[in-house]
Amino acid sequence: MTVILGIDPGSRITGYGLVKQQGAKFQYVGSGCIRTPDKDLSIKLDTIFSGISEIIQQYQPQTFAIEQVFLAHNPDSALKLGQARGSAIVAATQAHLPVFEYSARQIKQSVVGTGAADKSQVQHMVQHILKLDGKPQADAADALAVAICHGNTNQSLINMAGVAKKTVRRRLR
Repeated sequence: MTVILGIDPGSRITGYGLVKQQGAKFQYVGSGCIRTPDKDLSIKLDTIFSGISEIIQQYQPQTFAIEQVFLAHNPDSALKLGQARGSAIVAATQAHLPVFEYSARQIKQSVVGTGAADKSQVQHMVQHILKLDGKPQADAADALAVAICHGNTNQSLINMAGVAKKTVRRRLR
């Protein structure tokens, strides 16, 4: 069973979500948000780094997955988002976790079935996949979706590798 930590980065709110994966099944472990203070960017980045480091220490995930930066209309926002992602990635790297990155479209496609899904559709599918009693908060749901996306992608690669092995064995006989 693998524990996957998914991150939805943000300079004001960074969502995190943890799931256990066994084969194609997922189990909810935990989720929440790291809220940064209305202070200097350096304080915000430190808060993100410290928060994710604590989560890693508490839950001991084996894998770290994070949403890639999207092209924002405001260049300043894109830069801040990139820096928030950097803080999160450094926390994972210092804990020796492998880091995987997925675009918003890949995440939505993997979880909802369409890359054009809206936030409410993502929340609904996360709730359904993890059998949660209620819809998780938007940022936490997005982070859980990142973790599920990684699990689905990783499982697909494992399945394809198994098919490739069988094909090679048949050809060798």
